Amino acid sequence: MSIESNAKGIIIPGIEARIPPSFTVGIEEEYMVIDPLTFDLKSHIDVGLLQKSQLLLHEHVKPEMHGSMLEIGTKVCTNIKQAKVELTKMRSVIWGLCRQNGLILGAASTHPFALWEEQEIYPDERYKVLVQDMQMLARSLLIFGMHIHIGIEDRELQIQIMNEMRYFLPHILAISANSPFWMGHNTGLKSYRSKVFENFPRTNLPDEFTSYAEYQAYVDLLIRTGCIDNAKKIWWDIRPHPNFPTLEIRICDIPMRIEETIAIAALCQALAKKLYTLYTKNLSFRNYSRALIMENKWRAVRYGLEGKMIDFGKEKEIPTKDLIRELLEFVDDVVDDLGSREELNYIHQILENGSGADRQLKIYNESGKFEEVVAYIHKESTHGLHEDVGSYLKDFQ
Repeated sequence: MSIESNAKGIIIPGIEARIPPSFTVGIEEEYMVIDPLTFDLKSHIDVGLLQKSQLLLHEHVKPEMHGSMLEIGTKVCTNIKQAKVELTKMRSVIWGLCRQNGLILGAASTHPFALWEEQEIYPDERYKVLVQDMQMLARSLLIFGMHIHIGIEDRELQIQIMNEMRYFLPHILAISANSPFWMGHNTGLKSYRSKVFENFPRTNLPDEFTSYAEYQAYVDLLIRTGCIDNAKKIWWDIRPHPNFPTLEIRICDIPMRIEETIAIAALCQALAKKLYTLYTKNLSFRNYSRALIMENKWRAVRYGLEGKMIDFGKEKEIPTKDLIRELLEFVDDVVDDLGSREELNYIHQILENGSGADRQLKIYNESGKFEEVVAYIHKESTHGLHEDVGSYLKDFQ
């Protein structure tokens, strides 16, 4: 049974009248700020790195709770090639500013040996409230992620595509897995970040919602009962963004190389378009229960690309890499329309070379030193960036 055979006939009232999605792309990445001598995390607060970054990148760079982390977000990009240009510019600027201030950057979802107890909390009222509310869960959240926004302006379509895209999220996590180490330990997991984040409430995969009204009723109930004060505190692996007309995919570890980030973003965009294309033909992808999909998420967390996942149509285990190749075939007919074939093809290279977690483990097994792993993370994270960022700095002035 192929992925295509999971499509089924449906009747969607009024679909012709809905706003066709733009399928724009936006990417957020959270970077480590690292001491180049010790390879440990280092706070950027004292050197004013955030303020210097904001002079150039404005609202596209933000602090995170820990002072050793910076978050960037691209502008809304009309296609994946523009997203690659924007992300390369922004990561190059941050790297250039880090170097000017005696620091280096890294892109991985956990630092191999840093201790969360030693991290400085960024002095912001929002983080003070979060720590007060979540206590040690917040202080220990020393993880780095990547979020991908796909423009789907119709809220009803957002919910329908979110329901169906849930099935593929473990596949996407396996490709991005890049956090095998935690506080000086080999965790035995390929995405330990996922397990750390699960300590927070309202995380993991969402349930299926029959409509946007049902989702909004859920949000309103949480607000009325004092669980949350706004919908941004729903931290699911995929969610309708509360403020932007986008579907936000949040399950990923942050990859090391920009090419990996862009390939995963291209896959998310193509998957959203493929599912929408099915809708225009009065078809939909079969919805599976959260409980079943969570079995595959665990396998992605534990084994990454090197394990097996369940094909729920066949009701049998299949090597994860084979399922990802099948997923690439599933979206193939929309890729050229999106102009993303070159970028998406990099996933084949990830399947051949291994995920970030696989490559980190290889370096550690060869050297026995976490410092060598951090050096490798930095090298890979700056691969393809521009050594001379002067021209890019001018672009943002």
